[in-house]
Amino acid sequence: MANELETGLPSIRQIQTLIREDKEVEIKLLTNDLVTGKIRWQDTNCVCLVDHYDQQTVIWIQAIAYLKPKG
Repeated sequence: MANELETGLPSIRQIQTLIREDKEVEIKLLTNDLVTGKIRWQDTNCVCLVDHYDQQTVIWIQAIAYLKPKG
């Protein structure tokens, strides 16, 4: 059986809201890298971030130190 997003969790709802509202976010990785862009999708393991150049980056959730709306 496939894992499904637990849409009742506040973190999942917050990311879904950021996707729906097309908000730019800042993601700090455990490597101390900082990436910005808009989240296009999420699944149980990853989020897809699209930057200003329309470059898609898939980020493992385990690699994220924090995620916050930019601005």
